Order: sequence, then structure tokens, then C-alpha cells
Amino acid sequence: MLSVGQIKAARAFLAWSVNDLSAVCGVGATTIRKYEMQKGIPQGTIKNLLAIKICLEAEGIEFIGDPLVNPGVVLHVSQRA
Repeated sequence: MLSVGQIKAARAFLAWSVNDLSAVCGVGATTIRKYEMQKGIPQGTIKNLLAIKICLEAEGIEFIGDPLVNPGVVLHVSQRA
């Protein structure tokens, strides 16, 4: 899965607001904000978390490391449209 820090870092790499992420992945902005207020792996539905992960990966984000121990994010610029 992915951690709260990875979601925030991915948005920062893409220069996306919560509303931008919400529009692309179809998860409500309020839900994303609630996830980002948590620590570690967000408590949410697998469907929403998977939608966030898939949409960020489609933009060139790679989630690396263990989400609980050493979470990381890499942006692969060549994959971005």
C-alpha cells in the first residue's frame, strides 16, 4: 500500500493540490484531506487508496520502500505526458 507521507510527497512532485488529485482519481477531496491528516498508512477503503495509487503511478510516481518503515517516492519524468 502507500503511506500518508508518500501521498503528500507525490502531490508535491506533481505540484498537485488535493483538488487536483481528487479530480484525477475520483476520490473526494474531503476524503483525501482526512487521509492526509493521519499518520502511517491511511485508514480508508482499499478502493479509494488503490485509486489514488494507480492515478499517481500513471503520472510517473513510483512508490518505494516500506510504507511504514522507510517510505519513499520517485518521479519518473519521462513517463509524464
